[in-house]
Amino acid sequence: MEIGVTSFVETKPDIETGIVISHAQRIREVVEEIVLADRVGLDVFGIGEHHREDYAASSPAVVLSAAAPLTKRIRLTSAVTVLSSADPVRVFQDFATLDGISDGRAEIIAGRGSFIESFPLFGYDLHDYEELFNENIELLLKLRESEKVTWRGGHRPAIHNLGVYPRPVQDSLPIWIGSGGTQESAVRAGLLGLPLILAIIGGSPTHFAPLVQLYKKAAAHAGHDVSRLQVGSHSIGFVAEDTELAADTFFPSTQAGMNKLGKERGWAYYDRSSFDAARRFEGALYVGDPETVAQKIIHLRKHVGITRFMMYVPLSTMPHELVMRAIELLGTEVAPRVREEIAKWEAETE
Repeated sequence: MEIGVTSFVETKPDIETGIVISHAQRIREVVEEIVLADRVGLDVFGIGEHHREDYAASSPAVVLSAAAPLTKRIRLTSAVTVLSSADPVRVFQDFATLDGISDGRAEIIAGRGSFIESFPLFGYDLHDYEELFNENIELLLKLRESEKVTWRGGHRPAIHNLGVYPRPVQDSLPIWIGSGGTQESAVRAGLLGLPLILAIIGGSPTHFAPLVQLYKKAAAHAGHDVSRLQVGSHSIGFVAEDTELAADTFFPSTQAGMNKLGKERGWAYYDRSSFDAARRFEGALYVGDPETVAQKIIHLRKHVGITRFMMYVPLSTMPHELVMRAIELLGTEVAPRVREEIAKWEAETE
């Protein structure tokens, strides 16, 4: 069972002072967070790609490369790379470079993204959203398979027996499919035989169990070894020494972030009752003391089949020292509990 962190490197106004830190400062902070996550024994750190004023990481590979020589063990991934509006050749080159700097710890989580700013920015038509993703994942996988590539699609210029460099350290650079929870994306990942990471950010996490089964069924149908498939969760969370302290600390910035997005997307107003309902044991918020958070992750592993848990923290702007403490507790207190319990459970169920 892998435990890690996801960050979108947010730069929204501080809820108390209204101050917005610079993109440069927040990027430097997240590098410190990655270094700490490595030091406390977490398995993976993911950076999300966004092209908005309130997010500082438009190039996850560059941010991760800054942390790579300062870390030793932790895997470094995008979360996600917005593949529909990206050049797969450049994506592969960037992460192969990261793989070299980190000596074989790079990964890509490819997704279609939940924001649309990258489409006009890079000259793509949003109506081609689905077709672009399908073409680009096909090319990205070809680039992984072979040093020289011949390929033709409908949107990008053709490639005729050209080499793509550098080559990664890993024999097969890991490529995951990121999904918001649709059946189509789960089936796509299964048919391709790629690991799947689900954005489990609302409702009851156990409702994702049928989706995981559908993913595995599609993989088996395509002839892939289901026992080798990995399924991850990207879930909002925060850890503090006491559960009520965690909730009281995490709620204000979470409310601000959720309601900012809610205004854009027509969501209902996010209040404390919504927050408290979501942090119950059956809810999708992983907020509490180490034991509370660990037990929720264990439940997710046993009842949904998740093999990698990535805590998205913070959801909006929080003081850097609080984020650092949450990461420290996740690594030193939560992860050992989860690994011990899951190891026992797996031994008993073999």
